[in-house]
Amino acid sequence: MPSVAKHRRALGEKVRFYRRLAGLTQEKLAEKAELAPSYVSDIERGEENVSADTLARIVKALDIKFENLFDGF
Repeated sequence: MPSVAKHRRALGEKVRFYRRLAGLTQEKLAEKAELAPSYVSDIERGEENVSADTLARIVKALDIKFENLFDGF
């Protein structure tokens, strides 16, 4: 199994952090962002190369700023 790129892992950790901060399950975030729950799980594990469009849907569902996901990069 190939290793997960560090930047994707870091981004996934940010998504997970803000999802938990919002008190959402992966399923609820997926519903709010109109994504499959398995896709949210893959994002959080850093296994997906996420598009800007998908990230925009996630930040809207989490009610955060887009740049919050990139703090510390």
